[in-house]
Amino acid sequence: MMAGRLEAFGQGESVLKEPRYLEELEDRLHFYMEECDYLQGFQILCDLHNGFSGVGAKATELLQDEYSGRGIITWGLLPGPYSLGEPQKNIYRLLNTAFGLVHMSAHSSLVCPLSLGGSLGLRPEPPVTFPHLHYDATLPFHCAAILATALDTVTVPYRLRSSPVSMVHLADMLNSSGKKVATAAATIPFPLVPGQSLPDALVQLGGATAWTPLSACGDPSGTRFAQSVVLRGLDKACHTSRLAPGTRLPSPLHACDTGEDVLAQYLQQQQPGVRSSTHLLLAPCKVVPPYPCLFSPSLSRHGLLLDGPPLGAAVESIPVLGALCSSSTSGRALGDLARELGKLDVRRWASFMDAGVEQGDVEEALQELGSLAQCYQGGDGLAD
Repeated sequence: MMAGRLEAFGQGESVLKEPRYLEELEDRLHFYMEECDYLQGFQILCDLHNGFSGVGAKATELLQDEYSGRGIITWGLLPGPYSLGEPQKNIYRLLNTAFGLVHMSAHSSLVCPLSLGGSLGLRPEPPVTFPHLHYDATLPFHCAAILATALDTVTVPYRLRSSPVSMVHLADMLNSSGKKVATAAATIPFPLVPGQSLPDALVQLGGATAWTPLSACGDPSGTRFAQSVVLRGLDKACHTSRLAPGTRLPSPLHACDTGEDVLAQYLQQQQPGVRSSTHLLLAPCKVVPPYPCLFSPSLSRHGLLLDGPPLGAAVESIPVLGALCSSSTSGRALGDLARELGKLDVRRWASFMDAGVEQGDVEEALQELGSLAQCYQGGDGLAD
């Protein structure tokens, strides 16, 4: 084991079992609690693939014990592409991810993996792509910028003072029947041509293929049970149709009176019967330096798609469409992860065992993963 590194789940978990670290965490929490006028809950960001998954799991357990009834939404961060030539690193990644998801979901209101990779398991999948972004998936700076853009968007409902949606309310909408593992998806940037209306853009956008998955759970076209969708960065003037009175409407979206109605109608068309919460935010996502230069030259300064030749102007802001979803995609990914874990003899990895994980712990995690996957089957939908 490399000195100073948290490589295994058990190592991270043991950190917050040490009195000095536990006392420091509790002191800092109490300080911020005293400064807080209104506590919705806690948002935790931690790596899922290394020993910090154990730190995050223990932190959620402590928060749940001390602040029962508050929301706890945990974001598990995963790296992009990886190599089959590093077997120990990949096995550790699988074990840490499995243990992290099991333990964090037990103590969080909601858990969402965040990654530009294509899979939670051992089989490498190519990183996701965006039509108007040119990024290097091997650069953490690029990956972090894109994931931060999505995170800043999908968390809008419980961060806006004007929003009636709290962290607990959002989690309750998505975690029904034990569906604690959500997935994120986004369209970055949202494709809008200057002078185009939101109904026009959504008609062109289409359905499931419009979303780029951001949770390493594979194809996002599975059954959705509930979703929270945020569209930001569009001028209010283009929220509804600009067609002259008496003009034949190209779609039902063009008959809506508000942008909120347009977005809700679009989601109802694409996923009938899915429980949806929608938010429109006028403020775009700022992408000025130090945000990396990732954007296609076909974008304007404000992230709109240009019909003519590129202007060469630096992009300063972009519109973004983001979603946090409860879907059968999670169930399928958890099931695949459980099957891979079931084939693994953890006793071959002595250093992981030395970190406090035993074969019985793996078997227990395997059962819990199976139970989590079962939550996405039957009742209100079937896991694909």
